[in-house]
Amino acid sequence: MVQIPDDLQYTSDHEWVRYEGDLIVIGITDYAQDALGEIVYIELPGEGDEITKGDPFGAVESTKAVSDIYAPVSGDVVEVNEVLLDAPETLNEDPYGEGWMIKVRPYDSGELKDLMDFEEYTEYTEKESEE
Repeated sequence: MVQIPDDLQYTSDHEWVRYEGDLIVIGITDYAQDALGEIVYIELPGEGDEITKGDPFGAVESTKAVSDIYAPVSGDVVEVNEVLLDAPETLNEDPYGEGWMIKVRPYDSGELKDLMDFEEYTEYTEKESEE
C-alpha cells in the first residue's frame, strides 16, 4: 500500500510539499518512487539556484525511466539534500523523510494554493491506478 501522509500537500506530478517556517521542503511521493522502481541517479539544482513554478528543477533516473521533477512554486533554492546525490536509493527507502530533495524560499506562497491535500491526492492516485 502506497503511503500518503496527511500533513503534506501534493502536486498532480507527484511531488510533495512540507512547510518549515518560511521555507518549503519538496520531494517526490511514495506513489512516484513506487511507479519509477529502483532509483539509480538524481539530478538536483544547486543552492542559490532559482526554480520556476511548473518548470522542471531536476530529474530522477530509475531502472525503468527518467522523469523530470517539477517545481510546485517559484523561489530560491536554499538547501539541497546532498545525500541523494551519493545514495539516490534513499528516495525508494524514505521518500518523505531522508529522501527530501530541496528546501526553497518561495517568492509568493500564494502559488501553493492549488496543491492537493491528503484526501484529494488519495483520490487522484486511486483514479490514476485504475487507468
